Amino acid sequence: MESHFQVTRRQALSGIGGVSAIALSGCTTLASPAGQGEAAALLDDIAWRLLEHSPTGATAMGLDVGEHAELRGKLGDSSPAGDRALAATLRSALAQVRAVDTAVLDPATRTSFEVVDSAFSTALDGFALPYGEITVGGWRNAPYAVIQNVGGYIDFPRFMTATHPVRDAADAEYYLDRIAAIPAQLDGELERIRAARAMGVVPPGFLLDKAIAAMKKSIADARSREGAYVDGLTSRTAGIPGEWGNRAFAISSGPIAAALERQLAELEAERAVADMDPGLWSQPRGDEWYAWALRAATTTRLSPEEIHAIGLAELEEIHAKMDPILVKLGYRDGSVGQRMKALGEDRRFMFADGDPGRAEIMAFLHERLAWIKAQMPRAFERPVDPNMEIRRLPVAEEPGAPNAYGGAGSKDGKIPGRMWINLHTTDLHRTYTLPTLVHHEAIPGHVWQGEYSNQLPTIRSMLSFSAFSEGWALYGEQLADELGAYVDHPEWRLGYLQDQAWRACRLIADTGLHHMRWTRQQALDLFVERNGSNPLEMASEVDRYCSWPGQACSYKIGHTAIVRERARGQAALGDRFDLKAFDQAVVDGGNVPMDVLSKTVDRYIARARG
Repeated sequence: MESHFQVTRRQALSGIGGVSAIALSGCTTLASPAGQGEAAALLDDIAWRLLEHSPTGATAMGLDVGEHAELRGKLGDSSPAGDRALAATLRSALAQVRAVDTAVLDPATRTSFEVVDSAFSTALDGFALPYGEITVGGWRNAPYAVIQNVGGYIDFPRFMTATHPVRDAADAEYYLDRIAAIPAQLDGELERIRAARAMGVVPPGFLLDKAIAAMKKSIADARSREGAYVDGLTSRTAGIPGEWGNRAFAISSGPIAAALERQLAELEAERAVADMDPGLWSQPRGDEWYAWALRAATTTRLSPEEIHAIGLAELEEIHAKMDPILVKLGYRDGSVGQRMKALGEDRRFMFADGDPGRAEIMAFLHERLAWIKAQMPRAFERPVDPNMEIRRLPVAEEPGAPNAYGGAGSKDGKIPGRMWINLHTTDLHRTYTLPTLVHHEAIPGHVWQGEYSNQLPTIRSMLSFSAFSEGWALYGEQLADELGAYVDHPEWRLGYLQDQAWRACRLIADTGLHHMRWTRQQALDLFVERNGSNPLEMASEVDRYCSWPGQACSYKIGHTAIVRERARGQAALGDRFDLKAFDQAVVDGGNVPMDVLSKTVDRYIARARG
């Protein structure tokens, strides 16, 4: 789920007003018809205008080099001025894109224009809402700018320790420049959450409880000489002369800690007036916000009622596949959820407690990763070899985080793709759940798909659509099943099907929470009782749906769309249908909205027919 590029309100540079130095030196609105070269230049120009709004995105993609190296020492602007600047940039670029006659362009370039149009227009509709964290080509849209899984207090330590490079003294100086800019970003967030509270927007108390606890840990970490900001520099400057540790500690323990204290005071003030209503329906203009969030996440116009009904139908279908496997394993009595709960309590499928179990989990993940890598030539015409690693989530982040997430590496290949695993407690995981996590987060899921996106023009590597990225990751789980990942372990296949059912439950729970006025406990009971999911894992999951409304619906809606397109290709081509060619066409087409995906498959069918 992790995208290496996220332009949000928090990352916008103030004062740009939609026109950058790069934009002024590049192309302007194109006359129709546009030449192929002019169109490519415009797309590149737009990409750099967005990267000015997200210097961290330039670093994550390996593009802050040469004439753009100064971006490595900058952050964005999370203030309302940053909002206005980013929205102005989007409006200007969207007007340029819509002025181009795309009929004269090749299919790949035409797709890029369609993608930019969709991402920018959707984001502008989000910016028209009076509050929240709105992404441009990203997945983490949130009504609350600082909460248990949203905010600079989470993002900056992880970015500085895992993504910002420290290869020489210049990189170390850029590191210090960046952490020195963090207090202003935190204060920009503070301004926005205070303004939201003035409108009556207050997160539910149970989310604030988690955020307050996490914020206190972040403050303690910032005040420690062994904290993330200090260690992120000292651990990589042993051979570089300089007072790096002392300088980083002075910034971290002083201005950063003080800014975090100001955010903590606001969160505690919000907690004093918060209720426990989990859904957006309880917030000002909540129904409007949720409708937009669903559209952004699914790239469809499906209503909450329609999505809820799809979830119910798909849950029944998947449970029907699980039942005979459970019977063969000796689990005959009770509902599918009850039997999966019993399976989850079977000690044979648990890991040891503490660090020994954590080591077992990491070894298990690496073994599964090696297996699935070897299968990829059977499913793709042009396999890649991702530079990737599996890492534990930062300890301070784990209590409010999902059980795992992942994303591609940098465009230049220097920063590896990563699968992050939550090891807060080993009881989050079972041996039959981990294989599917590898296939979803790493291969053939997020890391794998991201390798192909990195081969596209810069703007295409930057923009993503949750319905495609998450739908593809679920499709990756399905491919692993079709390639035999679970053939010798029926309980592993149950884990895969349970995960698919879990995504169907997400459709039900997300719409239930935000539209049908469900309680938090109702959503939790759905997963635990109907699907037998781990209650420890599901508590954080349900809280995530409360803070990222709509995003949970992208998985199954996107997966269903990809499977439907594959079936359409099979029906159209008959014996000419080739799975490797279909899979290759979809990943080569890049991360797209669902209507653009249909056009990608149209082109595949036309090529296959000759």
